[in-house]
Amino acid sequence: MKLKLILLCLFFLSGCGISDSTDTSGTTDQIPVEVTQVIDGDTIKIIYEGEEVTVRYLLVDTPETNHPRLGEQPLGKKATEANKRLIESGDVSIEFDVGDRFDDYDRLLAYIYVDGESIQVQMLESGLARVAYVFPPNTRYLSDFEQAEQVAKENETGVWQYENYSTERGFDSEAYRQKSAGNASSSNEEQANGDCDIKGNINRSGNKIYHLPSDSSYEQTNPEEWFCSEQKAKDAGFRGVGQ
Repeated sequence: MKLKLILLCLFFLSGCGISDSTDTSGTTDQIPVEVTQVIDGDTIKIIYEGEEVTVRYLLVDTPETNHPRLGEQPLGKKATEANKRLIESGDVSIEFDVGDRFDDYDRLLAYIYVDGESIQVQMLESGLARVAYVFPPNTRYLSDFEQAEQVAKENETGVWQYENYSTERGFDSEAYRQKSAGNASSSNEEQANGDCDIKGNINRSGNKIYHLPSDSSYEQTNPEEWFCSEQKAKDAGFRGVGQ
């Protein structure tokens, strides 16, 4: 009888051990995955546990490209292209948070990395994403993401070039169109030469910032002026990104 009790205890203990070893909830493990499709700026398809599933990036939102009600929003294609470039630049892995792993649309919720670098952070820093859909307890990197978003806000790149385009409810296409129409008349004759590719942007605070083609914010920047050299930009009162 005593032997049976001992064996029974060992059985339950071993069962608990197995359960603990397979419980990944709350870990920061990055799981390598194969990406099969980039849907838009914040959604991809991957092979996970032998099946193709849709993954929604945690804590960020990008303009839509094919929304049933909103259609294609300004900068939606650029966000998708930027996401695709990042995804294709290295090895992709995902990380779960401590809360629900699926949203109401049965999409897997995760943090996405390429060669160990956060794609969410890079999208936020470039101004092509905003911090959104914050549902505790899936908030592990909320502070980091808010700091990355602040970089884009200060430089007024991407969605932050256009006052009131990014709102708490999403993106307002009308606000984008109003600002974009005002900028269309301010192109510089130097660009006609084809040799002047430095973008000069004046943000809402009146700060003059120039963007080089090598800057991550370059593609998302709508220029008020073009310059043929950094010195010309500086002479005109512009400063470099992050300076």
